[in-house]
Amino acid sequence: MSRRSAIRLLGALGAAAGSALGGTGCVATVPPGALPRTAAPAPAAAGKSGSGARIDALLDQLTLDEKTALLHGARDPAPLGQAGYVPGVPRLGIPPLRLADGPAGVRVAKPATALPAPVLLASAFDPALARAYGRVLGREGRALGQDVLLAPMANLIRTPYAGRNFETFSEDPRLTADLVGEVVRGIQDEGLIAAVKHFALGNQEHGRDTIDAIADDQTLHETELRGFEAAAAAGAGVVMGASNKVNGSYASENRPLIDHVLRGLWGFDGWVVSGWNATHGTVAAITAGLDMEMPSGTRYGAPLRQAVHGGSVHEDAVDAAVRRILTTMDRFTLLAAHPPARPARDPAAGARTARKVATAGAVLLRNVDATLPLTGAAARSLAVIGPTGRVPFVGGGGSAHVRPDRADSPLAAIGRRAGKDATVRYALGEDVYGRPLPAALLTPPAALDDRGVAPGSTWTHDGRFTLAAEDEWTLLVHYTGARPSVRLDGTELFPVRQGAAEAYAGGLLGVAPDGAAVRRHTVRLAAGAHRLQVTARGGGAGQRFRLRHTTRATRAADVAEAVKAAREAHSVVLFAYEDATEGRDRTSLGLPGGQPALIEAVAAANPRTTVVLNTSSSTTMPWLSRTGAVLQMYYPGQEGAGATADVLFGDVDPGGRLTQTFPADEKATPVAGDPVRYPGAGGRLEYAEGVHVGHRWYDARKETPLFPFGHGLSYTTFGYEDLTVRPEHGGLRVEFTVRNTGRRKGTEVAQVYVGPSPGPRDKQPVRALAGYRRLELAPGESRRVTLDVDARTLSSWDAERQAWVPGSGRREVFAGRSSRELPLRAKAVVGSG
Repeated sequence: MSRRSAIRLLGALGAAAGSALGGTGCVATVPPGALPRTAAPAPAAAGKSGSGARIDALLDQLTLDEKTALLHGARDPAPLGQAGYVPGVPRLGIPPLRLADGPAGVRVAKPATALPAPVLLASAFDPALARAYGRVLGREGRALGQDVLLAPMANLIRTPYAGRNFETFSEDPRLTADLVGEVVRGIQDEGLIAAVKHFALGNQEHGRDTIDAIADDQTLHETELRGFEAAAAAGAGVVMGASNKVNGSYASENRPLIDHVLRGLWGFDGWVVSGWNATHGTVAAITAGLDMEMPSGTRYGAPLRQAVHGGSVHEDAVDAAVRRILTTMDRFTLLAAHPPARPARDPAAGARTARKVATAGAVLLRNVDATLPLTGAAARSLAVIGPTGRVPFVGGGGSAHVRPDRADSPLAAIGRRAGKDATVRYALGEDVYGRPLPAALLTPPAALDDRGVAPGSTWTHDGRFTLAAEDEWTLLVHYTGARPSVRLDGTELFPVRQGAAEAYAGGLLGVAPDGAAVRRHTVRLAAGAHRLQVTARGGGAGQRFRLRHTTRATRAADVAEAVKAAREAHSVVLFAYEDATEGRDRTSLGLPGGQPALIEAVAAANPRTTVVLNTSSSTTMPWLSRTGAVLQMYYPGQEGAGATADVLFGDVDPGGRLTQTFPADEKATPVAGDPVRYPGAGGRLEYAEGVHVGHRWYDARKETPLFPFGHGLSYTTFGYEDLTVRPEHGGLRVEFTVRNTGRRKGTEVAQVYVGPSPGPRDKQPVRALAGYRRLELAPGESRRVTLDVDARTLSSWDAERQAWVPGSGRREVFAGRSSRELPLRAKAVVGSG
C-alpha cells in the first residue's frame, strides 16, 4: 500500500470515529447512563508500530540542549516565508520543521492557491467539500516545503465584531465540528500535519493577549470545544493554544484544558504549540503540557534548561514534550531514513477546487422581482459599481492572507460572461486608494504621486496649503520600502503601531493594486492654512511612494458617476466590501465609508440593483429594502470573480446557507449592551450566554434577526412534507421528503433541529442543529431524506460526572430550510437507556 493510500485509509477510520461524536448521518449505540467521554483519535499516518522504541532510542542520545532546541522556534537559515521554524538535530537524522499559516491557503513567499475564506466553505454545508478543501491545503503545504499547517481555526463565531470570523466556520458547534474534522482529514490525507487553533475561547481580537475568558464547563464542552474535539478525533497532529486566558490561566499554560480535557478526556497524542508570543511562563507552561513555544525560545530556551538544572522542572517533563513531537513527526514519516519526495504543486487542480467552493458557498440573501439571475435584457445592459468590482477582493488580512497565482476582476468576468454584444459600464463609486494631490496645492510645489527615493538617501518636503472651507480628507500613503513620515500640522498621520495591528492591514485596503503597501488616515480640516511635512527614506534598496487623498468633493463625484451609470443600465451589480484582519475587531456591523449612501443612491436610481457583499461576517443593512437582490460572497478567493459571475447569470444555483445569524441591528446580538460579554471589562470576558450561542440566543430571546442561521435563497422553490421520527439505537431516525416545486434545477440544504428534553430549559437550547443534507434536485424531483440524530446530539455535558448524559423523554424535532423556516415538526420519546 502506498503512503498516501495508507494515510487516507486511516483518515477514513478517523472519520468513522469522528462521526460517532456527532458527524452527519451517524447513529451512536450507547450503554445506559452516561455516554463514553470520547473516541480515541485515529492515527493520521501509517507505520506507528515500533515507533516507541525508535523514539526511546533518540531520546537516549539527545542532550538537554538538543531536547530544548526541539521545543521552541528559531531563525530559519533558509526561510521560505513561513511563520515558524524549528531546527532539527542533523547528527541523529531529525529534520527541521517549517510551520506555515494557512486557513485559506498556504502563506509563504511563493504563490499558492488562494482558497475562499473558511466561512464561505462552511456556507456550502458540505463536509465532503471541506475534505477536498483540506486536501488542496495539504498538497500545497507539502509542495511548498512545509511540514505543519496552522489550520484550521475551530473557534466559534461568538460575536459578529470579531476580526477573524472569516477564518473560521460558524456560530454553530455541530456544523463547526463536522467541517473542522473533515478539513483536518483532508490536510493530513496529503501528509501535512494539521495544527488546529486557537485552543480555546480565542473568539475575538480585542485584548486577545490579555483577556481572561470565563466560561463554565457545560458551556465549554457544548459550544467552543466541539470543533477541537472533532479535530482530535480526526487525528490532528498539533493543537495550537490561544493567546488569551481561560478561567484564570493563559491557554498555553492551562492544565485543565491541555492535560485534563485534550489529553485526558479526548486522548489526544500529538503536540501542543503555543500561539505566537503567547508563552508567559516556563515552569507553568511545561508543567501544564505545552510542548513547543513559538516563534522563539524566550521561555523554552535557556530558561527551560536553567529550570531543569535548578530542579524546578524535572527532565522527564522535557522528555515527554520531545517524545510527543518526535512521535508525531514519525507518524508523518518525517523521521524516515528516506522520506517520500514532496509533490509538485497542481495550480489547476487548486483553482478548480477554489471555484467549486466559491460557487457552492454563495448565499443569496434577497431576491425580489426576479432581479437574479441576469437573463435577457438584464444580461445585455449592465453597470458594475464599486472598487471591488474592478480590484479583486481575494481574502482577508493577517495570517490568512495568501499570495495567489492569479486573481481575475469581477468586472472582467462579468464582461466575458455577458458577451461581446452586451454593454457593461463601470463606475468606481468609492475611491479606496485616493487621487493625486492637485499639482498647485502645495507651496513650494512638490510631485508626490510617484516619488522615487534612491538607496541610502532621504527625501524631505515641507510645504503649506490653504483651504477655502472646512473639509474632511482621507490622506493615503502608498510605499514600497520603509513607511514615509507624513505630518499634518505637526501630527504624524501614519505612526508605527505595535504587534498585530501594525503587521496586518487587511486583505484589500492594505495593499494597492500594484503591490505597494497602503496606510490611510481621515481628518477634518478647518478652513485656512495647513502645513504638510513628508520624509521618506530609501533604505538599502530604494523605494517609491505616493501621497494621495480623497475629499468631500471627490466622494460626491464618485457617487454621481455611479448614479449616472446605474440610470443608463438595465441592471446594476454593486460590489460592497468590508476589510477585516487579524489584529483588530470590527468597530461597526455596517458597511464602512460611504458605501451605505452609495447603495441608497444607486438603488434609488435603479431598483434592479444587486449588492454583492465581500465582507467578513454578518452585516447590518439599513439599505436592504431598496435593493433588488443581495448576494453574500464573503472573501471568495482567487476564483471569486468567475464564481460570482456563475451565480449572477444563473449558471449555478446559489446553494450556500448562512452559518451565522445576521442581526437586524447592532443592539440585537448575543453580546450587545453588556461590555462584560464583549469586548470585556476589567480584563474579564464572561460567556454569560452559556449554551445559547448564535442562533440559539435569538431563539431563546425570541429576537427576530435580519437573516436567520441557515437562510439562503435558490433560483427555484422547494417543498417539505411527510416527516416521521422514531427512536433508534439510542438516538432518533428522522425522515422527510424534499421536493423541487419550481422550474429550474436547484440546490437545497435541508436542516433538522431538535428541541430540549424535559427538565430545566435554561441550560438547553430551544432548538439545536442536529443534522443537514445538501441536495441537488431537478424540477419536479423529490427525494426522501434520512438523517440519524445520534445520542451525543441528544445529550448534555454533566460537569460533575465529566461525561455526556443523554436527554431522555419527549423531544420535538423540526425540519426545514433554516433555523426560522421549519414547516415540519414531530415528537418522539428518547429512552433513558
